[in-house]
Amino acid sequence: MTGKGKLNFIDVFSGAGGFSCGLEMAGFNCVMGIDFNKHAMTTFAKNHKNAHPFCGDVTKFSNKQIKQILGDRKINLVVGGPPCQGFSTVGPGNPEDMRNNLFMEFVRIVRLTKPEFVVIENVTGLLAKKNESTLKSIFKKFGSLGYNMDVQVLSSQHYGVPEKRRRTIFIGSRVNEKVNFPKKTHDTIIAKTYRAPYTVGEAFADLECKDGTIHNHDLESAKVKSKIDERRLKRIPEGKGIRYERDEKAYLTPSLKLGVDWQTIREGRFRQTKFQRLDRNSVSPTIMTHRHSYYHPTENRYLTQREAAKVQSFPNDFIFEGPLSAQWRQIGNAVPPMMGKAIGQAIKKMYKEYLKSAEEGTKKKVQVSKIIENVRGDAFVYR
Repeated sequence: MTGKGKLNFIDVFSGAGGFSCGLEMAGFNCVMGIDFNKHAMTTFAKNHKNAHPFCGDVTKFSNKQIKQILGDRKINLVVGGPPCQGFSTVGPGNPEDMRNNLFMEFVRIVRLTKPEFVVIENVTGLLAKKNESTLKSIFKKFGSLGYNMDVQVLSSQHYGVPEKRRRTIFIGSRVNEKVNFPKKTHDTIIAKTYRAPYTVGEAFADLECKDGTIHNHDLESAKVKSKIDERRLKRIPEGKGIRYERDEKAYLTPSLKLGVDWQTIREGRFRQTKFQRLDRNSVSPTIMTHRHSYYHPTENRYLTQREAAKVQSFPNDFIFEGPLSAQWRQIGNAVPPMMGKAIGQAIKKMYKEYLKSAEEGTKKKVQVSKIIENVRGDAFVYR
């Protein structure tokens, strides 16, 4: 970026482009998005009209092709969410998962474009003890490329997202001695420093575009097809659901009981709450990749794609393409745009600091082992 121009970025493993959307809100310019999922990239292309969408295997996207597309444009930032199945706290969590080798493709693109900044997002399971060698390898790899690296777990509700979603965020800079993360702006502690969390009710009150259109708001597909399930849902209060036997007794009549033996269920509870209604006065749990996880706060139906996208903080004019199931996967897998915006603002601040003190001092490496222990301690508190 020179003068008042925008910082250019590439989004690797972009999905539908939630992170890109947020960075553009922060004043960045998306030059390229890369992902193998055709429906996600159709959505990306529709909503990032100035960016080049590459849909395919990133290992077959050559340096020559990338250079041809970029031309003489300077890349200031490379962001990405390398496949995280091997690190997931939900799945088997195999640190040897070969899909994690795609991380090296991210490194290749960074090495090729030499941006001032890199951002990597992943699941909190990446900070588990078994992945410590992976963490150290990440720091070592980017250190060898000249980047000061730091990592934190960020919670989306602290940045104006009406949803609890925690992500591991790495930020690297090769032009700053200190890496800055966004300061939280919203919290349940009402003080001069924080605003109250943005709630589900506030999000749902505004679904229309400026012309009155509501995109991806398919109420027909949001109906509960099972009549008995609909009758059960009618009895669930706002913000409640059924996870324990006491919930079933409190909300369901004998004829509507779920027919489970609570004595034989592991830990005496469902792994995920059933018939869980969202609460208009609070933030939502983490939006999943299918519509059957949560229900509307007051209406007897599932959420629509637009409502789920609004919980993820997507703007109303962001349009999702593909079949219904593909749209839900795109929404559930996305980085909330408002979180992306906050990260972008932190990077812009670092860039301004760099421009201001370009003539002063030398870069200093961050202590990796200290960072890992500090962040891991924080992560374990929330598990």
